[in-house]
Amino acid sequence: QVNVAESGGGSVQAGGSMRLSCEFQYILGHYCIGWFRQPPGKEREGVALFFTSTEMIFYRDSLEGRFTASLDVARNTFHLQMNDLQPEDTAMYFCAANRANNGDWCRASILGRHSMTDWGKGVLVTVSS
Repeated sequence: QVNVAESGGGSVQAGGSMRLSCEFQYILGHYCIGWFRQPPGKEREGVALFFTSTEMIFYRDSLEGRFTASLDVARNTFHLQMNDLQPEDTAMYFCAANRANNGDWCRASILGRHSMTDWGKGVLVTVSS
């Protein structure tokens, strides 16, 4: 099991930036940990995950470039830096985790092929035009 807790969020105008943070805690095992989002009235989608054993980071292709994730191992925190935010980025952003075999598991998890098992409460990001 992984305990996760998000911080950050709030409101920003289009073109602005925001950073979210996910603090995580686990004892043993290999996991994918990272970010999902759910826009209003839409399905939840993966944003970025890292694999704990290799610290490799995986992204949803459509977001890589504007969104950059980074891992602070010393603080057990996974950050999501979001730039050039647009109204369609408005969503609840969640930190989540699942037990993983390898990095490909994380890549597939971003695409929804593996369910995440541990979830934070989420933070709201609102982008106004």
